[in-house]
Amino acid sequence: MRIAVLYALFAALSIAVNIGTQVASMALYGGRWAVWFSIFAGTAAGLVSKYLLDKRWIFRHVSRDRLHEARTFVLYTAMGVVTTVVFWGTEAAFHLTFHSDVWRYFGGALGLVIGYVLKYRLDKHYVFTAA
Repeated sequence: MRIAVLYALFAALSIAVNIGTQVASMALYGGRWAVWFSIFAGTAAGLVSKYLLDKRWIFRHVSRDRLHEARTFVLYTAMGVVTTVVFWGTEAAFHLTFHSDVWRYFGGALGLVIGYVLKYRLDKHYVFTAA
């Protein structure tokens, strides 16, 4: 139960980092690609924050060396590709359907929740395994 609560808390925090980064990005850049750039920037910020929290508090992973750390992050990122497709697809669908930043952010948050449930299972099985 402790892990589920922490994971949900970290997912919520990571969603806030992601959406907050998107909002900041939109405030800084309003050009033609602003929406898509903000989604990418939010994804990157959310990925790094979630990795650091999951590694330490959920899976209690300690890397043997820098190569092992890099390998773990690459695997974590690879598992995130699948869940990112869910997230981006949901956010894009809300953006294209409602043409509203508020609904786009809601779609992004919904996609992230769905993605994080899937991501936990993938990370537990493929990324943070016993050496």
